[in-house]
Amino acid sequence: MTELVYSNSLMAAEGERAIQKLMDLVNSDEEFILAVEGAIATKNDGLFNIIGRWQGEPLTALKAAKMLGEKAMHIIAVGACATHGGFSAAKPNPSGSVGLQTILPDKKVIKLPGCPTHPDWFLGTLASLLMYGEIELDRRDRPLLFYSTTIHDRCPRRTYFNQGIFAKKLGEKTCLFKLGCRGPVTRTDCPTRQWDGYVNWPIGADTPCIGCAQFGFPDQMSPFISFDTTEES
Repeated sequence: MTELVYSNSLMAAEGERAIQKLMDLVNSDEEFILAVEGAIATKNDGLFNIIGRWQGEPLTALKAAKMLGEKAMHIIAVGACATHGGFSAAKPNPSGSVGLQTILPDKKVIKLPGCPTHPDWFLGTLASLLMYGEIELDRRDRPLLFYSTTIHDRCPRRTYFNQGIFAKKLGEKTCLFKLGCRGPVTRTDCPTRQWDGYVNWPIGADTPCIGCAQFGFPDQMSPFISFDTTEES
């Protein structure tokens, strides 16, 4: 049996009654899995990111992540911001935001990059940990179950790429590589899993992959759309 102890968006309790749940967990001997969404702000001792108040004092994400991370049986960083900073750490990063691994350098952190993370990636990882106690990871601590193959390798438009047939504008049904598609460097199962109830995904909607599940997003994946200005009129 599993129990969701704390989630600021799903639990009924509010204020210090909600934070009490976290403190009870920190002070207990119970084994738990910690899943963190969002980057960790480090500037001014983390005061850029306050998750609540405890005994009249602000409780920062920085302090909570360190307290809970040191005791957690498994740690999952959910989303681009939690895995490597994401949009929160994009230049100029005034809050000093970082990914969870930076805060917990000596802990094993399972990373689920994506902006957002697909629900299946999180629930599948959680189920594997609950059922088997582990999940196979790649060298960057991503579950191979979801991040083993590039989008490019499974893209239904791969044959257009192989033939050198590239879209020149959004909406065309050929390969979107020359419009800035980041499929060749992004590892996820989006082409087969898809989104919105498994009905579509960016390339299916005739827009390039922007690499939201790749480390370095968004700064290293920009610009998201590229156009060839040398095209003949």
